[in-house]
Amino acid sequence: MDNNKGENNLGQDQNEEEKRIIINGFEPQISPITAAFIGLIGGFFLYQFVGGLFTFIIFGFDLNNAPVNGLRIMTMVSQLLFILLPAILFSKWFYNDINKILKLKAPDYKEIILFIIGIFVLTPLLQNYVSIQNHFIDKMAEISPFINSIKSLLDSLNKLVEKSYINLLSTKTIFDAIFVIFVVSIVPAVSEEIMFRGFIQSSFELKLKARWAIVITAVFFGLYHFNPYGLVPLIILGLYFSFAAYMSRSIFVPMILHFTNNFIAILMYFIIGDKDLVDPSASGVLDIRMSFFLLILFTVIFIGIVYFIFVYYKKKNIELV
Repeated sequence: MDNNKGENNLGQDQNEEEKRIIINGFEPQISPITAAFIGLIGGFFLYQFVGGLFTFIIFGFDLNNAPVNGLRIMTMVSQLLFILLPAILFSKWFYNDINKILKLKAPDYKEIILFIIGIFVLTPLLQNYVSIQNHFIDKMAEISPFINSIKSLLDSLNKLVEKSYINLLSTKTIFDAIFVIFVVSIVPAVSEEIMFRGFIQSSFELKLKARWAIVITAVFFGLYHFNPYGLVPLIILGLYFSFAAYMSRSIFVPMILHFTNNFIAILMYFIIGDKDLVDPSASGVLDIRMSFFLLILFTVIFIGIVYFIFVYYKKKNIELV
């Protein structure tokens, strides 16, 4: 009798799972969780290792003396071949509806405006967070040899990230500037969002609660960038992008946010040329009280914007579950 009940419960669970997948319009060829991790591991390996290998084969190990435009082209090609293309192919192989799994739906202009207001507040919020974070890391490193040794390791890794970033951003002509915007803002916004918020997050959403799909996708998005001092800000950005993708049901909203965030950083670098913009470990002279005040101020404003976003979507009967 108990065995029959267990079998019935198991059958109900299976039917509910199958029903959920059918309702969402998908017929996955493998487990969506497995598909998501194939995207994470495959994209990471292809871009970081295969793309890096091709870069070294073409330009050698002395990348400092490699032609800048050549590195830019290689960065762009790697994004397209090893992030965007696998996301599209995985969607085709594992699911029967590419448009839906990748959220290829045109958003309403009101959605775009709401989320863009949020990114304009989130950007200075995260800048102040990084300043405070690095201030306390420096202070702790002064009193703890262990923390200082970790900081030295992070500084070394950060210098590599910083050097490659500065090489990509350095321009001499207006055509260089346009090319930089295309390579650093447009291509990553399209490629990374199709992979992370499109294929990976949608795969997680088929098996997990939306909030967990958002968190997991955002954490891997942050880790993927190999930026030690920017890890927390990148995860927070990933959370906002993922939140936008889920609520809007459109990949184009996080694409626009991703482009806007990168474009702001490039524009500030072009105008100010401040090393702190690309070197999060550089603390310099910091008014810690003002940084805390600004952090709290922008956090309160950002929470208010998120509240209005929830209100907007509640009217459309869309909620975060």
